[in-house]
Amino acid sequence: MFLLWIALPAVLCLASLFRFPYFIQDVQHFIKKLTLVRRISKFMQSNYTLLDRFLERVETHPHKPFILFNDETFTFKDADELSNKAARAFLRSGCVKEGDTVTLFHRNEPMFVWLWLALVKLGCPVAFLNYNIRSKSLLHCFNRSGAKTLVVGRDLQDAVEEVLPTLLEQRVTVLSLADSCKTDGIKNFADQMSEASSEPVPKDLRSHVTLLSPGVYIYTSGTTGLPKAAVLTHSKLWTLSWLLEFGGGKSDDVLYVTLPLYHSVAFAGIVTGITGGFTVALKSKFSASQFWDDCRRYNVTVILYIGEIMRYLCNKPKKLNDRSHSVRIAIGTGMRADVWREFLRRFGNIRIVESYGSTEGNFALSNYVGKIGSIGRHTFLNGRLYGLIKYDVYNGEPVRDSSGLCVAAAKGEPGLLVSRITQRAKFYGYLGDPEQTEKKKLYDVFEKGDVYFNTGDLMRMDEDNFLYFLDRTGDTFRCKGENVASTEVGDVMTLAHCIKEACVYGVQVPGQEGRVGMAALALRDGQMFDSTDVWQHVKNLLPDYARPRFLRIQSSLDVTGTFKHTKLKLMEEGFNPNQITDTLYFLDKEAQNYVPLTSEIFNSITSGEIQM
Repeated sequence: MFLLWIALPAVLCLASLFRFPYFIQDVQHFIKKLTLVRRISKFMQSNYTLLDRFLERVETHPHKPFILFNDETFTFKDADELSNKAARAFLRSGCVKEGDTVTLFHRNEPMFVWLWLALVKLGCPVAFLNYNIRSKSLLHCFNRSGAKTLVVGRDLQDAVEEVLPTLLEQRVTVLSLADSCKTDGIKNFADQMSEASSEPVPKDLRSHVTLLSPGVYIYTSGTTGLPKAAVLTHSKLWTLSWLLEFGGGKSDDVLYVTLPLYHSVAFAGIVTGITGGFTVALKSKFSASQFWDDCRRYNVTVILYIGEIMRYLCNKPKKLNDRSHSVRIAIGTGMRADVWREFLRRFGNIRIVESYGSTEGNFALSNYVGKIGSIGRHTFLNGRLYGLIKYDVYNGEPVRDSSGLCVAAAKGEPGLLVSRITQRAKFYGYLGDPEQTEKKKLYDVFEKGDVYFNTGDLMRMDEDNFLYFLDRTGDTFRCKGENVASTEVGDVMTLAHCIKEACVYGVQVPGQEGRVGMAALALRDGQMFDSTDVWQHVKNLLPDYARPRFLRIQSSLDVTGTFKHTKLKLMEEGFNPNQITDTLYFLDKEAQNYVPLTSEIFNSITSGEIQM
């Protein structure tokens, strides 16, 4: 009997684990999240910012490598001194004072980090501009920031010169980091910075900053329209910075960042380096052919990814040294289950931490269990912080019951992911755009008076409460890791002389992450399709990832009763010339033009012979 009483707890424990196999991991993850919330609450009370943590790193580990770039190594002390020089140069220029918003139009280089740190030291919010945007989009994003100063990287000055007359009319100061700048209206900031002192700037310049103050603006397409500036407060930067800690990182890890720093996932790598004291190996641009060589070169232990990166790596020819590396953790978002399996088979036992979140969102999920294909797991510990509700894709709105409340999606059923807006889980919205901010809110979701953030993402939950991403709602589709606003692309298409109307949407292509851009076009009366003119507008005004790869010429475009284009049928029909009677075109990158989409080309695309 005595032995039975000793064995009984162990038997019950084993039975519980069999019945609830993820219980221990669920509790461990919940404790981590609870610890994070308590830390931020403590930091809020003392107004302890990410910059304070950086300065502590400089004090305690001045010679530890912070940024590795090409053949250069920059320590925490180097970063501090170089950012001090930039901060003093900003003050000396007379165009930036404490608290001003400044926009940064810069590629992936250590200078991006120094400039950001410099502006944080001056208490200035910084707007990160996508370095692929041009013309109308560039002006729109800059104007939305409310800034009067634009800092441009050394090889992006041509893009700014295209819109310089408009900027000068608006009395905008343009500071260039080019080695030699002789353009009227653009000031040479590189020289000013080289001549500046590296002494710290006075702390009282940022005395107005609290953890609720805006720290960074990162642009996102949201669900409709032109890019919008999502507000990241200093408290949210703290949340962003614990990305690696949740993934099991250690202080001696080397984190490889290949994504553009204007992207929230990549920027999370920088702030993670500060909070955890990690070393960040920064790449100017992702290269699938150089990826593993770089990992070996810098002794990388953690990589950040989006789904496209992993697919590109798996598509490269196999090598004998594919498993010869030190990478043990991969943290990111958007990886398909088939790519996930292939990545592990090919590159070894790397812990994949698939996560979910949006730049402007008020919550995030993490697949701490490692369930292939899932973005995270729902447990009773989360309560009603978020949920899945039924969504009418035809009318573009949630399904509601007779009482006006939303209807919860059943397990296995597609549903719109929504997250509750509370005092702790705030939604700060979009800078200078209250209308779009309001559109992201859903009222009376599960009970009268509640407010939820509309993620715009359709999900499915399985019987074990694992969540799986299905698709985007609205007028945005994801291509090559970027959100593409179909409204913006459509506006560019209609600038072509022959096009009267354009309906832009995303279509699925076998083996392709996300969706690929396609446009249904209605031509002006009496006009023929002019492929050369359309290509010139697309090439000049849209970044590569936003350019429609397929065009469909129609006599007219179907619209709803509120004159919105109907896209669902078009998306379902895809781009198969054997099934569509309308004339189809394909963007041939080698020909630098739109060419007729033949059955041969279609077969080459679907077989993977033609890369998108």
